[in-house]
Amino acid sequence: MPSAHTAVNDPGTSGRPGGLRKIVAASLIGTTIEWYDYFLYGSAAALVFGHVFFPESDPLTGTLLSFLTYAIGFAARPIGAVVFGHFGDRLGRKKLLVISLLMMGGATALIGCVPGYASIGVAAPLLLTTLRLIQGFALGGEWGGAVLLVSEHGDPRKRGFWASWPQGGAPAGNLLAVGVLSLMTSLLSDDAFTSWGWRVPFLLSAVLVMIGLWIRLSVDESPLFKEALAKAERRKAEQQAEQLPFVAVLRNHWRDVLVAMGARMAENISYYVITAFVLTYCVDHLKIGKQTSLNAVLIGSAVQFCLIPLFGALSDRIGRKPVYLVGAVGVGLWSWAFFGLLDTRSFPALVLAVTVGLVFHSAMYAPQAAFFSELFATRMRYTGASIGAQLSSVAAGAPAPLIATALLSSYGTSTPISVYVGLAALITVIAVIAARETRGSDLAAIDPDDTAARPVAGQQTAAST
Repeated sequence: MPSAHTAVNDPGTSGRPGGLRKIVAASLIGTTIEWYDYFLYGSAAALVFGHVFFPESDPLTGTLLSFLTYAIGFAARPIGAVVFGHFGDRLGRKKLLVISLLMMGGATALIGCVPGYASIGVAAPLLLTTLRLIQGFALGGEWGGAVLLVSEHGDPRKRGFWASWPQGGAPAGNLLAVGVLSLMTSLLSDDAFTSWGWRVPFLLSAVLVMIGLWIRLSVDESPLFKEALAKAERRKAEQQAEQLPFVAVLRNHWRDVLVAMGARMAENISYYVITAFVLTYCVDHLKIGKQTSLNAVLIGSAVQFCLIPLFGALSDRIGRKPVYLVGAVGVGLWSWAFFGLLDTRSFPALVLAVTVGLVFHSAMYAPQAAFFSELFATRMRYTGASIGAQLSSVAAGAPAPLIATALLSSYGTSTPISVYVGLAALITVIAVIAARETRGSDLAAIDPDDTAARPVAGQQTAAST
């Protein structure tokens, strides 16, 4: 029986460049569609949800309430991580990725159909919140499966580069979401956009999901997972009971979960401040037009999409930790210049502020897929990577726009927000320094049998081969 490492590099597998590119394309397109759905909500929350679903509040309070529904979606992400991780580690990455895509797309399209507060009263924000929870649940299972499907294929020497491509789905999805919203705001009056125009991008999700589903169904399961599944079947035949992935992660990889959580603090908080809260800050606080603010995020997202694979490749050359640390330190320092540039109300300054912030974010986000994948064993990798990533999203990404908006409302200045981002950067620097360098790790070698199985009481543990 060939080893898992052999299976990954076998010429007959999808580890071939052509097959790997197909896997990468399927993961990238799928994550782009899912992030489009997710970020569309964030942008709409900043621009229009306060007026449509909380019209009885003043503009800043309405935005605060709409960001609260935005944050609630993050609460479902760890639950999605556990559920999708469990079945993804037992049944395979591909099946769960198809389910997550359908759930996310369906919820997003339905958001476009929810009547406003003026039509159905309090039921409107309740329906909106329910659909946001479904979005969060689906995304909690999406990220881990997408990056693992790529990470578990191909040459470990280039894993940082190839695994960074699904990460490009975040700026690509944001680019698509902001681009469609920008188009709608340019074509429609403010009244028409608030009345019905914002719904069009949400309804468009149904079409995008069909495209993503067709592509995802065409790819094969990870060969490394197939080998791990075969090992699990042999253990079962030898009467060895396999731990639940969630239990195995907490027992064998709890330090790695903490590292992943800490590493995501600055990455998550900075991203939602730079791409979501910036719209509130510019439109409501600085009285800059929606179109101008959206265009700045649009340009920054386009630059970030191009940079992510470059930072991923750099992490293959010098290591995951150095690249990640540059991003964390950079975003902590840049948060002070960020708001100063916004306050000029100059469009070039807005573009510079957002773009440089996203450059530093890319340095963290690009190596993250390979970095987290290399921390966990195969039969608990989906669960471990997803839990580590999504638990931090509850403490970091979920409240980031909410906290930033509350700080702005309370103090009337951006200084506390810069302090907030700087503290998050400090936590991330400590977590990454405490982590082990994983560059070039053999994913199959992270699979010692004693981390995946334990003998049934009264049974002798058979020697594994």
